[in-house]
Amino acid sequence: MSSVTAAQPKAGAKGTARPIPLKPLAPAAAPSPRPVPRPAARVRRQPHHWGLIASFLVLVLLPTLISGGYLVFRAADQYGATVGFAVRTEKSSTMIDLLGGISQLSGASSTDAGMVYQYLQSPELVKKLDSRLNLRAIFARAYATDPVFAYDPSGRIEDLVDFWNRMVTVSFDQGTGLLTLDVRAFSAADAQAVAQAAFDESSHMINDLSDIAQNDAMRSARTELTQAEDRLRAARAALQGFRDRTNILDPSADVTGQMGLLNSLQDQLVAAMIDLDLLHKTTQGNDARANEAQRKIDVIRNRIAEARQAFGSSADRAGDQSYASLIGEFERLSVDQDFAEKAYVAALGALDAAQAAARQQSLYLAAYQNPMLAEASEYPRRGLLTGLVALFCFLGWAVLALIYYSLRDRR
Repeated sequence: MSSVTAAQPKAGAKGTARPIPLKPLAPAAAPSPRPVPRPAARVRRQPHHWGLIASFLVLVLLPTLISGGYLVFRAADQYGATVGFAVRTEKSSTMIDLLGGISQLSGASSTDAGMVYQYLQSPELVKKLDSRLNLRAIFARAYATDPVFAYDPSGRIEDLVDFWNRMVTVSFDQGTGLLTLDVRAFSAADAQAVAQAAFDESSHMINDLSDIAQNDAMRSARTELTQAEDRLRAARAALQGFRDRTNILDPSADVTGQMGLLNSLQDQLVAAMIDLDLLHKTTQGNDARANEAQRKIDVIRNRIAEARQAFGSSADRAGDQSYASLIGEFERLSVDQDFAEKAYVAALGALDAAQAAARQQSLYLAAYQNPMLAEASEYPRRGLLTGLVALFCFLGWAVLALIYYSLRDRR
């Protein structure tokens, strides 16, 4: 590398300084290399690794193999039978319905279907089926070879109900009102027989409920009819007593006759007064004919006064009652009788409607899918159950392993 020198001044010049030589620049020092770490040694299996493997074998692999072996070699085949039905009501028009009288007594609703849904899972149904089909023997048929999935014949009725709810699936669609009953048993014939018997018992139950409702309706209709008859009988007796006491069949007609008599008397009075005026103009003094006409006028006026008093409160006839009070009492009794007659007709129509409804099966179960005899077993689902056992065992093992390593790392 060439050295750098200053400019040379001219020779012979005075007062010039000597040139100062410059040192060459030193080269930059190179960075020292970092030490290379040694390669990691081969990982050796620690005791906790062997423990993790052993726990996997014990907690996951072993239960899966045991459950799978049991399902394959010991679990008995189960056959299914399905029955689908709905709660229906018979709606037929009677003569009273056509006349606008009484409506239908009962109808199918979601409440009726809900009752059947609960009844299919009730101890009452299980007890009836056990008495009818020997349900314990049916469910315990494979207990000797399959004690896990079969029923223990020494169990109580509560155990039988629990096992029934395991072997039976009831589904209810609230939108359509359809019910589906799935029954499993260890033979196809038993599954079909149990499903059909459960449907029959449910049908009997809903029919009994319908009969109870109809009997209650008929009992209520008969009670209403008896009360209406008593009311009508009392109203007619009161009206008859009024006629016997007053000797008046119809006060309105009697008043009409009295008004006609009063009008006739008034006409006679006017005619007598005219005759008297004529006599006064044609006779002198105390004429006998004038006196006779005056007496006739007085008599007619007395009759008119008596006739008018008969319409007032001071009348002295018909038990010291005026025509006004007699007519008021008669109208009240007539209204009571008319109301009693209408109530009697309505009660009689209600009884006829109840009897007409009782003659038909208004509420019943309609099966749209009858239980068929299965040709192949569908249960237990061996592959699905084995996979679920393996999955849950693996999840449990993984959680325990995470807990162990979490506690180990905190030390």
